[in-house]
Amino acid sequence: MPHPRGALTPSRTLSDLTWLRVGGPAEWLFQPADQEDLCTFLGALDPATPVFPMGVGSNLIVRDGGIRGVVIRLGRGFNAIRVEGARVIAGAAALDAHVARRAAEAGVDLTFLRTIPGSIGGAVRMNAGCYGAYVADHLVEARAVTRAGEVVTLLPGDLAFGYRQSHLPEGWVLIEATFAGKASTPEALIAKMEDQIARRDASQPTRERSAGSTFRNPAGFSSTGRADDVHDLKAWKVIDAAGLRGARRGGAQMSEKHPNFLVNTGGASAADLEGLGEEVRKRVFQNSGIELEWEIMRVGEPAPVGGT
Repeated sequence: MPHPRGALTPSRTLSDLTWLRVGGPAEWLFQPADQEDLCTFLGALDPATPVFPMGVGSNLIVRDGGIRGVVIRLGRGFNAIRVEGARVIAGAAALDAHVARRAAEAGVDLTFLRTIPGSIGGAVRMNAGCYGAYVADHLVEARAVTRAGEVVTLLPGDLAFGYRQSHLPEGWVLIEATFAGKASTPEALIAKMEDQIARRDASQPTRERSAGSTFRNPAGFSSTGRADDVHDLKAWKVIDAAGLRGARRGGAQMSEKHPNFLVNTGGASAADLEGLGEEVRKRVFQNSGIELEWEIMRVGEPAPVGGT
């Protein structure tokens, strides 16, 4: 391993770094001190060593066997937020909610970020969205460090945004993003965010251990195959229709409040959570012919046979 200025920890358990509080260890966890430290480390790292950039673990299941290679988690050296006119520049480790609030104080509308859990790097990587707005609608450019340790600037077209996804080469680490938003008054934007929070809290299990929406909405599905019957569905509706609201496996449960939220009720393993999710996918397909796609990212390896 290279010898960085930041913290490089072997066999670091990741469960306390994910919102679902599950998962085995990273072979190595690297927390770079700053951009230069990150570039130097990646440039010196054996190209054969896998690299996995990890945000705050809000949309992630780390499997019980952990992650081989190096997990990179950005911290204080990458969470600055500044406003330049109608543009907001945020470090990849800045929380989405903090960026929304800072933008609102400056009269820039990025309110869609307020109720999205996680950090800016993950939001860009997953083209996060809420209330009809997505990162792709507001991103001006992003900066990343390549696997070779070089800093590059990416335009929206380079990221090839899709629904809940983007294209980023393996091992590249997003470090900053620039957004543009419409001008408004801080008072109006703050009121808009308060309304969004109230709506979210009324419909989602925000006080439970979850990772947000478990499955993508099956947009454009037609039960008959006829074009005039194509319509957008919500994942929670097809889960509910299959009788899976509140379904359990070990300490894992599909929320009673919102059946598209996978919850750790206490003591769940990553295998419990992923296994329940796969059971939901199977039964929804049997019930409606709809094949749900995971929105939560699942990474790492299962626990060894006979392990815990």
